[in-house]
Amino acid sequence: MDFNMKKLASDAGIFFTRAVQFTEEKFGQAEKTELDAHFENLLARADSTKNWTEKILRQTEVLLQPNPSARVEEFLYEKLDRKVPSRVTNGELLAQYMAEAANELGPTTPYGKTLIKVSEAEKRLGAAERDFIHTASVSFLTPLRNFLEGDWKTISKERRLLQNRRLDLDACKARLKRAKAAEAKATLWNDEVDKAEQELRVAQTEFDRQAEVTRLLLEGISSTHVNHLRCLHEFVKSQTTYYAQCYRHMLDLQKQLGSSQGAIFPGTFVGTTEPASPPLSSTSPTTTAATMPVVPSVANLAPPGEAALCLEEVAPPASGTRKARVLYDYEAADSSELALLADELITVYSLPGMDPDWLIGERGNKKGKVPVTYLELLS
Repeated sequence: MDFNMKKLASDAGIFFTRAVQFTEEKFGQAEKTELDAHFENLLARADSTKNWTEKILRQTEVLLQPNPSARVEEFLYEKLDRKVPSRVTNGELLAQYMAEAANELGPTTPYGKTLIKVSEAEKRLGAAERDFIHTASVSFLTPLRNFLEGDWKTISKERRLLQNRRLDLDACKARLKRAKAAEAKATLWNDEVDKAEQELRVAQTEFDRQAEVTRLLLEGISSTHVNHLRCLHEFVKSQTTYYAQCYRHMLDLQKQLGSSQGAIFPGTFVGTTEPASPPLSSTSPTTTAATMPVVPSVANLAPPGEAALCLEEVAPPASGTRKARVLYDYEAADSSELALLADELITVYSLPGMDPDWLIGERGNKKGKVPVTYLELLS
């Protein structure tokens, strides 16, 4: 009991001494041991890493799960160390509603058939979104959380210890200074000076040891950056895969709807269907195939893959052709297609009955089919 009481009294005394030292420093009444410039830079770099990691983590969580209530639920399950229940994505829910609507309105009607096709595409989109969320959470969010909840907590703990050691050191310096001032007035303070010097040596040793431990942890932030860089590459890879899957699913759906449009609306030119935007570029074509000048129909012309295009019989109109800038390199699949190089300019035009995703392109004395999604049509 006596030992515990003495320990509590000692801890209270240390806490009080640190509080006095801290307060006097704030009011400019006590000297403060300053860390070297390199150490201060390490501290600033660590703080910046922590702050930006938190912001990136929170916003990525919003990107992956826009519903705040769902995010809170997932957070609680994670803290309780329980598996988060599987949740239907918005795309999968939309697919379910469309399928039910088709069954009720008539699955054999044109509207019902289209609802079913779109429903299947939305279901695939929802599954792709689910895979993306899972992959991004494991490869990107989890490492960021591990840093904040593991390494950063250790760094913060050691920094607090360093702060306490510095306060103890400066308090010892102040006591020694007072003892020497008193010694100058009387010889009775020799023992106090010796005691203060001994306490200062101990405090300096403990401060130096703690400063070295903290420095090593702060320098480890460089390894954290390397790890986060690798995770960032994984996130971009998973996001690229997700958007590529979405693009393919929607392109397939567009082709299905385009092939059935002529049967539903006889006499309608399928070229009016707006082509999908390129999957990896923010630049969208300024005009669709519907605005392209149309030349007289050519015999034996068919959508890609159905029949060979008689290029020698295709002639561009005398006026109204369009210029287009190539967005990506494209390798021709056969002799009816025109190979493309990114950033080159070509002349393009449309033909009646062509697949809406294709145009006729000309470059010099060469011509062939080119995919619309690889072009930016110029005015």
